[in-house]
Amino acid sequence: MSEDTMTAQDALVALMIAVSVSDADIRTSELIKINSVINNLPVFAGFDSERLPRVTQTVFDLLDQDDGLEAMFGLIRETLPERLFETAYALSCEVAAANGSIGPIEGRMLEEVRDELSIDRLHAAAIERGARARHMTLT
Repeated sequence: MSEDTMTAQDALVALMIAVSVSDADIRTSELIKINSVINNLPVFAGFDSERLPRVTQTVFDLLDQDDGLEAMFGLIRETLPERLFETAYALSCEVAAANGSIGPIEGRMLEEVRDELSIDRLHAAAIERGARARHMTLT
């Protein structure tokens, strides 16, 4: 997938995948969350699920390069409309919280996402709290 063929939906998926792989441990709960988000949220209406392997490979290829994370964020900022930056951050938080806790590496990745997408700290805190609340368990 080249830069000029990435869609806004691809950019959202790429960011969720990047958050999932940030701690080098892609959990089943995170993959289920990504799949659920793609299948249920209005922002993914009409998304061609056959693009998922290409988007995933693009993320892996980028993250395998020096400065690949920076390149990925540049591509996301160029592709994603600014009005969807908070949506992108919310989806990132959902994936990070999917297993019930956010580890230090995922936490740093979320900080990076927040900074790269210029998410206001107060808005970010509200988004993060909502993700935590949705992933609480009874025990």
